[in-house]
Amino acid sequence: MADAEYRLYYWPDIQGRGEFVRLVLEDAGAPYVDVARLPEDEGGGVPGLMACLARDDVGTANLAPPILQQGDLYISQTAAICAYLGERHGLAPEGDARWQALHLQLTLADFVVEIHDTHHPIAGSLYYEDQTAEAQRRTAVFREERLPRSLGYFERVLSLNKAAEGRWLVGADCSHADLSLFQVMTGLEYAFPNALSALADDHPRLFALRDRVRERPNIAAYLASERRIAFNELGIFRHYPELDATAVG
Repeated sequence: MADAEYRLYYWPDIQGRGEFVRLVLEDAGAPYVDVARLPEDEGGGVPGLMACLARDDVGTANLAPPILQQGDLYISQTAAICAYLGERHGLAPEGDARWQALHLQLTLADFVVEIHDTHHPIAGSLYYEDQTAEAQRRTAVFREERLPRSLGYFERVLSLNKAAEGRWLVGADCSHADLSLFQVMTGLEYAFPNALSALADDHPRLFALRDRVRERPNIAAYLASERRIAFNELGIFRHYPELDATAVG
């Protein structure tokens, strides 16, 4: 898009952490260029992403994607980008509650690391097949302890938000934190369908929020478009049947 205000730098073949940023941009209806998904002869592809990472004239250097560019401003770290976009596009609560939305984003970022480490508990540089036994041990603890704990926390946050009658995490309306929670829930739905379904009855607000975000007009259009990369076994959320719980019922 020639008139796009934003340029997003992220890996071209996975949702990953870039998807959290895409969801905010899409819900806001903000035009953007997904740079690494452009042809290389247009400055895209992985070379375009790596060229951005190598730059030392962008203020503070960026360690890893996602990176958001708006004019001369470059921001990395998923939570920071989502909070920035949320405040610019009406997807952040007003006043001090905006800091609560940010702390929820950071809590979700911690949860995402735990989810990723179920299949890569030793090192991201190793193949899953090189650490399968460790992944099974790690995931057993995740399913039994960490997953219920984190879902229970966000269910509690929803129940305590009287401003939205439990519909949204913070403030009276949808925020960038809700969009990120949606991504986590759909990612868990893909990676751990059995483990997640076993917890559904205890977390009705979480599942209702997932459906509520999915039905937002811009999000629904995005999910039905070619812009939405499918979940796959290269990203954060991976489905390995041996890591999921036994089917319920």
